[in-house]
Amino acid sequence: MKYLPLIWSGIWRKPARTCLVILQVALAFALFGILQGMKTGVDHAIADARADVLFVGQASFGAPPLPYAYRERLAKVPGVKSTTFADGILTTYQRPTELVYVLALEKNKVWLTLAPEILMVTEKNLEALHNKPNGVLIGPDIARKYNWKVGDHIPLMSNVQQGNGSGNWDFEVVGTFTAHEIGQASYIVGNYDYIDQARALNKGTVRNFYAITNDPKQAGALSEAIDAAFANSASETRTASFKEGAQQQMKQIGDLNFLIRAILSAVLVALLFSTSTMMMQTIRERTPELAVLKSLGFSDRAVFVMVLAEALVTCVAAALIGLALAMGVFPYAAKFVAGLSMPMIVIVSGVIGAVFVALISAAIPALRAARLQVVDALAGR
Repeated sequence: MKYLPLIWSGIWRKPARTCLVILQVALAFALFGILQGMKTGVDHAIADARADVLFVGQASFGAPPLPYAYRERLAKVPGVKSTTFADGILTTYQRPTELVYVLALEKNKVWLTLAPEILMVTEKNLEALHNKPNGVLIGPDIARKYNWKVGDHIPLMSNVQQGNGSGNWDFEVVGTFTAHEIGQASYIVGNYDYIDQARALNKGTVRNFYAITNDPKQAGALSEAIDAAFANSASETRTASFKEGAQQQMKQIGDLNFLIRAILSAVLVALLFSTSTMMMQTIRERTPELAVLKSLGFSDRAVFVMVLAEALVTCVAAALIGLALAMGVFPYAAKFVAGLSMPMIVIVSGVIGAVFVALISAAIPALRAARLQVVDALAGR
């Protein structure tokens, strides 16, 4: 404890340089925390994705929508417990650039728990939607964007014309929902029956079906059976479970673990180089001071430990600042990617990493300070 004043004064001998080191280390470990938090969020999303819900969509992009009549055949496939579906229309609000997608769902309480990444809704709000044909539910982001609230009438324009030839669609906000999709601010939730009955074309079609299986372990085989049932039809299907879909999306991104390791390795090398250079410069400038300490009786070991302690305090404190910054980002990012978090193991790993950076960057300068000859140092040699 008696050396703490010396360590503290050594750290702040050059305030500008110390601040620069703290900034570099803090930013590096903030990046470390954010990347590890992203990985945790992705792992969480994949783990939570339902393996018992199959997404049955069009076999290729641009293919015609699926006939509603497919539902009966889909329900007869062995292993399918229940089914539902989704459709929708693309609209604009006030200006052609303000796109709003109306996600159209059937009257089914399964949506209370089916896909929380798309729709998290209370039973009260879902019932309000079912009781109002042209009712819609809005998310908090789109509500703030357009200043919408429950009770508002929303006039939307669409290329999907109604039976009377009009492209004007009128909806009434009857409730709210939440979700964890990035596009939450660009869609609202409405009733399929209202849209299907009003539109002039593509009546009796849906964008995709959702099939709930009896056994999640058989999801792969059931997906193949569903696609085989609709093979060579006018509208072929492509089926995958929510979990498989999440895993496929990850494969499209690439090897996330490799990307994180590559980025952090590059940052670590750059950080070690910069901090080592600064430490060497600091020791060169403090040579006379260190010589005086030795002349007063400080041993080589004491000088060595003191220099290491200065680096440790600076790096660990800066790393904690960076990790705290990363944690501060997560509440805002979590609404886009569910499950973003900073597990304790990440914080512990960050502190260990900071200790590693401090020891590596300060080892040679500290050794040089410990081997310093008092006579040569005071003589300026």
